[in-house]
Amino acid sequence: MTAAVAVRGIEKSYGDLHVLTGVDLEVARGSIVALLGSNGAGKTTLVRILSTLLKADAGEASVAGHDVASAPAEVRMSISLTGQFAAVDEILTGRENLVLVARLRRVPDPGGVADAQLARFGLAEAGARRVGTYSGGMRRRLDIAMSLVGDPPVVFLDEPTTGLDPQARREVWAAVRALADGGTTVLLTTQTLDEAEHLADRIAILHEGRIIVDGTLAELRALIPAPTVEHVEKQPTLEEVFLAVVGAKGTP
Repeated sequence: MTAAVAVRGIEKSYGDLHVLTGVDLEVARGSIVALLGSNGAGKTTLVRILSTLLKADAGEASVAGHDVASAPAEVRMSISLTGQFAAVDEILTGRENLVLVARLRRVPDPGGVADAQLARFGLAEAGARRVGTYSGGMRRRLDIAMSLVGDPPVVFLDEPTTGLDPQARREVWAAVRALADGGTTVLLTTQTLDEAEHLADRIAILHEGRIIVDGTLAELRALIPAPTVEHVEKQPTLEEVFLAVVGAKGTP
């Protein structure tokens, strides 16, 4: 089977600033690949190229079997893009947001689609409430639900848990994992290492314009020497304490 996302030699510069200098990457169908990198590494630039919002200077890329440069309309019909901040209308209810997107995409039975998405992302009870009353995790889940109207086979998530507390972050993780379990291909950009550990089937590290490492978590761990084994008392992390106190929800 062809890869859901295939990137070969992609380059992008802004004047004298060379952001991408020959990126090679493949994302298998139905998998989650986490793209790691520091601020300014070029993660968002690569996602913008793959989603046809930006043209590469060199190289080639395909998404869902469609060439990004020569068939942008077909690519856009095959993808969903969720940015770093939830793009929801806070005045409308959750259901109204979903119905609006379904109508814009000319999906049959917008109301039925909205109800199905609310149930899919655990928002059925909150569907009639204004989004302005939602928590950060609920807004992000609604944002992802809106982006998935029409069931696109490939989803790009650009740092989807930015600014969320630990509990909300785990709610989003559960939603993302459910996507892949349902056959959706996910390319996830993140700076959060534990996010990549929890979610990704494969992890790619983007550094100085290139993918310098690409593999499973076990393969990446094998790149460093085996640690010295010492018996120590493990103390809970602050995140574990927080979740234990408030009650963890949405744990993958």
